[in-house]
Amino acid sequence: MAYLTHENKRKNLIGEGFEDTLAAILRRVPGISDAYTIHTRAMLHNLPGFHRGPVNEKPRQVDLALVRKSDQQRTLITAKWSVRADREEQFMSDFRDYARVNFGGEAFRYVLVTNEFDAARLVRACDRRAENSLLLTDVVHVNPNGPKVAYADVSPASKNKCVDMRRHIESRRLSSLDDWLQRLVSDH
Repeated sequence: MAYLTHENKRKNLIGEGFEDTLAAILRRVPGISDAYTIHTRAMLHNLPGFHRGPVNEKPRQVDLALVRKSDQQRTLITAKWSVRADREEQFMSDFRDYARVNFGGEAFRYVLVTNEFDAARLVRACDRRAENSLLLTDVVHVNPNGPKVAYADVSPASKNKCVDMRRHIESRRLSSLDDWLQRLVSDH
C-alpha cells in the first residue's frame, strides 16, 4: 500500500499496468504470438538491430517491442495511458535516440498505443513529423469511439481539434486497438 501513496510510484504503476495488459493481449492473439517475439520493458540494445549507446549515456528502455520472427522487423511501442505535454516531447526525443543506435539502416516501426481522450493531443500525435515523414507509424487508441462520442456535439464546421480527430479516426490514422491487432496478424 505504501507504493500507492507516492504519486510518481502510482503513475508508474498505472503505466506499467497498461504496458503489461497490452503485452498480455498481444501474447493471447494467436497470429501475433506465433509471428512475433514480444518484449516488455526491454533494453533497446537487447533488441535486434540496435547497439548500446555511448558509455556515459543511460541505456534506453522501450515500453513494448515486437520483433517479427520471419525477418526480424522491429516495432517499438510507446504505451501511454494518457499523453501529457512532456510525453509529447518524449516521443520525438525517444525516436531520435532509437534512430541514433539503430544500425544497418533497417527501418523500424514506432507506434503509440494510448487511451488519451484529449482531441488536440491525439491530433498532434497523428500529425507529428520527423523530418519528411510521420513520426509515429501508427497511432492506436484503446477505443476511439470513446473520444468520438465525447466530442459528438462539436460541429463539423468548427475549427476545434475534435473535427481533425474525427478525420483521423475516419481515415484510420487514429485506429482502434482491435484494428491494429488485426493488421499485425495479417502483416506476417
